[in-house]
Amino acid sequence: MAPYTPKPIKHQRPIPNHSSSLSTLLLAFSIFSLLAGIFGISFSFYALRRPHPVPIFRCRGSRDALREFIAASGSRKLGGAGELVDHRPKRLIGFVGIQTGFGLNDRRDTLRSTWLASGPDGLLRLEQATGLAFRFVIGRSKDGKKMSTLKQEIEKYRDFMLIDVDEENSSPPYKTLIYLKAAFELFEADYYVKADDNIYLRPDRLATLLAKERPYSRSYIGCMKKGPVVTDPKMKWYEPSANLIGNEYFLHTYGPIYVLSAEIVASLAAARNDSLRMFKNEDVTIGSWMLSMNVRYEENKAMCDPQCTAASIAVWDIPKCSGLCNPVSKIHELHQTDICSKSPTLPPEDDE
Repeated sequence: MAPYTPKPIKHQRPIPNHSSSLSTLLLAFSIFSLLAGIFGISFSFYALRRPHPVPIFRCRGSRDALREFIAASGSRKLGGAGELVDHRPKRLIGFVGIQTGFGLNDRRDTLRSTWLASGPDGLLRLEQATGLAFRFVIGRSKDGKKMSTLKQEIEKYRDFMLIDVDEENSSPPYKTLIYLKAAFELFEADYYVKADDNIYLRPDRLATLLAKERPYSRSYIGCMKKGPVVTDPKMKWYEPSANLIGNEYFLHTYGPIYVLSAEIVASLAAARNDSLRMFKNEDVTIGSWMLSMNVRYEENKAMCDPQCTAASIAVWDIPKCSGLCNPVSKIHELHQTDICSKSPTLPPEDDE
């Protein structure tokens, strides 16, 4: 019988103390939570005490001077009335972009002293009364002196929308496209109006026109025209791309003022800038875009009245000039007549 040999004893691993590990983890998590809570409370106090940043009303280099000024000024009251105004951007009946340029401050001053309100309070009152927002639309210049002069005018009146375009070297159709894109992004409106700074306008009647119910969502409104295409390079309205149009222009509005509904402008805003054909003349270019879209043409002769009447919306020297021939003197002259500036918004029923 073989002698007994004891088996070697296997050393067993120590049983881990799970309760001790769990306690350590809980302690670490508690310390972390405490620190996070302290940091959160401290940050909250800091955020509340810190001045709130001013909202920037900008879009791809374009900006609205009035709303930037109001936001920077904090809570304001309308001058004289003492009425608090809610300055949050609201949906408008229409946004009116008055196309202007460098060296045309005499025209702008004329409009401010006649049919267009002057200064932030005046613009806000006009917006409340009509549902229309008005801004002068201008691009930039490489001339530092011109930009400095413009800045002074902006700071004085705050009635500009600056768009990201070279004012002096870009074509009028391209400027209009950039204007529409910027206006669509910066202002929520049912209609967008392009107007020139050399017409006499009745804002109340324009608001009445735009407030009219329409069963269609794509409206192109203005005074319509057709006519022979100008192929002579020596003539004013020469069209270099006449071969693409033919002998006669398609139906389109006159350029001094026209209206596009929001759905149309939304489509233009979504398009690439280089995907839309640009003719030399701005009104023809817009008309070509409308021709390619399923829009409703709405002619309104009150938008191209050669003289003030009980129903005229816009007055200018059609067809002699694209606008008023001598706008500064003529606008003052028109504004002094009651039929232009003081007649009712709507004509009497027996005249309709």
